[in-house]
Amino acid sequence: MSQETFGRLLSASTKEEETPEIAAMKAGKAKGLSPEAIAMAASLAHDTISQSVLIGSVRLTDALIIALSGYIALYSVTSNLVPDMIAALAMFAALPFTIMLFHISEIYEPKRLARPSSQALRLFMGWTIVFAVGSSFSMLAIPSSSLPHDALLRWYGLGFVSLAVFHVVLSHYTSKWVKNGQLTRRALLVGGGNAAADLIADLERQPDNDITICGIFDDRGNDRSPPSVAGYQKLGSISDLVEFARIAKIDILLVTIPMRAEKRILELLEKLWVLPVDIRLSAHSEKMRFRNRASSFVGTIPFVDVMQKPIADWDYISKRIFDIVIASASLVALSPVFLITALMIKLDSSGPVIFRQKRYGFNNELIEIYKFRSMYQDMTDKNAANLVTKSDPRVTKVGRFIRKSSIDELPQLLNVLRGELSLVGPRPHALSAKAENHLYEQVVDGYFARHKVKPGVTGWAQINGWRGETDTQEKIQKRVEYDLYYIENWSVLFDLYILIKTPFSLLNTENAY
Repeated sequence: MSQETFGRLLSASTKEEETPEIAAMKAGKAKGLSPEAIAMAASLAHDTISQSVLIGSVRLTDALIIALSGYIALYSVTSNLVPDMIAALAMFAALPFTIMLFHISEIYEPKRLARPSSQALRLFMGWTIVFAVGSSFSMLAIPSSSLPHDALLRWYGLGFVSLAVFHVVLSHYTSKWVKNGQLTRRALLVGGGNAAADLIADLERQPDNDITICGIFDDRGNDRSPPSVAGYQKLGSISDLVEFARIAKIDILLVTIPMRAEKRILELLEKLWVLPVDIRLSAHSEKMRFRNRASSFVGTIPFVDVMQKPIADWDYISKRIFDIVIASASLVALSPVFLITALMIKLDSSGPVIFRQKRYGFNNELIEIYKFRSMYQDMTDKNAANLVTKSDPRVTKVGRFIRKSSIDELPQLLNVLRGELSLVGPRPHALSAKAENHLYEQVVDGYFARHKVKPGVTGWAQINGWRGETDTQEKIQKRVEYDLYYIENWSVLFDLYILIKTPFSLLNTENAY
C-alpha cells in the first residue's frame, strides 16, 4: 500500500462515526492503544484473500470447465452418457497441458486476473494452441469413431466461451479485491527510523510487491524513532503491537532492526512469537545471502524467515474440510449417545442439558463452548476458577461418568461446525483456570502461543496422557509443550492419527474427574 493509500485509509477510519466495533475496542478490547491505532485496527478487521488459494481455485475451476465442456461436446455428437474410454483419456490428458500453458502465459497472475481484456486474449491464444496440438494428435492417434472431429470443434467453441465468461466475471471481483487491498499481505514494521524508511522505499520500488504496510511499532521514543516514517505512522510500542494484532487481521511482521542487535531482537521475539503471523527479519541492508530454506524474498529484498504462520492458505482449507466432514459424520453416528446422555442428565438433576462456558479461542478471541452439564445447576463454575477434583461434590452422579468418558465434550462438535473449534488442536482452557493458584499464562512463558491455531475437541497432549486436572505447574507446562509440538508439526494425517488414538486414550482416566 502506498503512502497516499495509507493516509486515506487512516483518515477515513478516524473521521467516520464511531462504530460499535470501535466502541467495543475502546471499552476494553484494545486497552492502551492510541485512537489512531484503534481506528486502523478497525479498518483491518476483515479478512484478506490468500493469493495462493485464489490462484489454486481458479486453476481448479478452469480444469472443471474444460472437462465439463468436453463431456458436453462429446455427448452432443455421440449421445453416449458414458464416453468412449479412449476419448475420455485423451480429454483428461488435455487438462494438465492446458493449465500448464495458461500458467506459462501468465493468466493466473493476480493483476492479470483483474483485467478482462488481457484475460480474453491470453485465453484465446492458450486455448487455441491446446486445441491445435490436441486436434493434430487426435487425428494421428485416435480413431474418429472414438473422438469425432465435430466433437473437437464443439469442445473448442464451448470451452472458450465458458472459460471467457468465467474469467470476465472473475475479473470483476478480482479488480475490486485488488483495489481494496484484499489480495495483499498485511504487514507491520517492527522498528522505525532510517532502517524502516529504507525498507519502505525498497518495497515500493518492487513491481510485484504484494505487501501492504499498515503501520509501524517501536519502543523507542520520538527522538530516536520519529512518529511518521515515509508517510506511515508509528502506532505504538511493541506491547501495543501484540494487542493491535489480536484485533486486526495481520499476516506478517517485518522486523527492521539490524541483525547485529541480537539482544534486542531476542527480546522482541519473546513478545511477538505468541502471535499467529509470519515473522521476517529484514536483511536488505545487511547485503547477505541465505539458503532458500532460511530466507524468503519480496521482489529482490531478502528476509530471514524467523517464524511461519501455522496452518495457513491451503492447509487451513484442507483442515476445515476435514473438520466439517468428520464432525458432521460424527454427529449423525453419535446421535443415539446424545439422546441417551441428555435423558440421563435430565433424570439425574434439574437444570439445562447443555452447559456453556467462555474459553480462549484462536488468537485469544473469546468463544463460548458447549458441554453436557456435569455439575449441579447451582454449583456450576462458568470461569473454571476452581478446577474439578476427585470426589468433587459439585459433580452429579451422571456427571462423573460423562466426565471420565469425555462424553461431556461431545456437544463441542457443534462448535467445530460453527468454526470456533477444530476437531484436533490445543484444548481451549477456561478464562480463570489455575495451576497451584497461578493463572496458566503466569506459569508458562509464551503460554498464548498455543492460541496461534484454533483449539480442538481433542489434541496431542490429551492422547499422551495430559488430560483432566491441571493442579500442578508441571502438568500445564507439559500440556503446552505438547500443544506447541502439534502446532509445529501439523498435517491432516497427524490429525487423523490423533483422532484414531483418542478413543483408546480415554481408557486412561487417572486425571479425569
